[in-house]
Amino acid sequence: MKVLQLHDWDLTPAQARDLQLRLRDRVERADRISKLTCVAGADVALELHGPRSWETGQGRAVAGIVAYRFPQMEEIERASAVSRLTFPYVPGLLSFREIPALLAAFARLRHAPDLIFCDGQGYAHPRRFGLACHLGILLDRPTIGVAKSRLIGEHREPGKQCGSTAPLVDPQSGEKIGAVVRTASGVKPVYVSQGHRVSLARAVELTLAVADGYRIPRPTRDADHFVGAIRRAAKESAH
Repeated sequence: MKVLQLHDWDLTPAQARDLQLRLRDRVERADRISKLTCVAGADVALELHGPRSWETGQGRAVAGIVAYRFPQMEEIERASAVSRLTFPYVPGLLSFREIPALLAAFARLRHAPDLIFCDGQGYAHPRRFGLACHLGILLDRPTIGVAKSRLIGEHREPGKQCGSTAPLVDPQSGEKIGAVVRTASGVKPVYVSQGHRVSLARAVELTLAVADGYRIPRPTRDADHFVGAIRRAAKESAH
């Protein structure tokens, strides 16, 4: 897959924040998915080394991609990559830790997905430029952020039934920045927001389309299990 070289990765946190503000104008929030025959889920697990490694960024990022034929959701391919962490932990700057490994994994993917589900935020971000937005413009692909927890915004509790939603709203501006979505009856909701080239309504619709009875939709759940298996195998081989 082609990656747009829009910036360097050797940045300070202050430079990274400034870059988010510059790049967010590239994000397209209207539907622009010409076809939808292949979707993918993307996730990253961190292997942290040494004292205070979470803050300093010492360790590795393990990225996993799982691709499917859509709408059948038949798995067709997996790809992974491991890269050294170079960026410290800073809230709101997760993409600068995780995306280098994700780009390396996507480079190994033979089937270019028409849509990517990301385990993380998209537009529901302090600077409206979460990981799903960042990855979307770099890969020039539609993306959706599906997060397990809320980063910013306020919301009421959605209904208990699968498919129930509630708006996620920035309390300062009143802007609707995402949706709180019940992907299965009786489970905690997930936080869905636009990444790139998809409307919020379509992002919710597609997230529910790939949900299969569990809280976490299948693409990002499978990607999470994939990177977890890679980490466990690496630990076992080291002993």
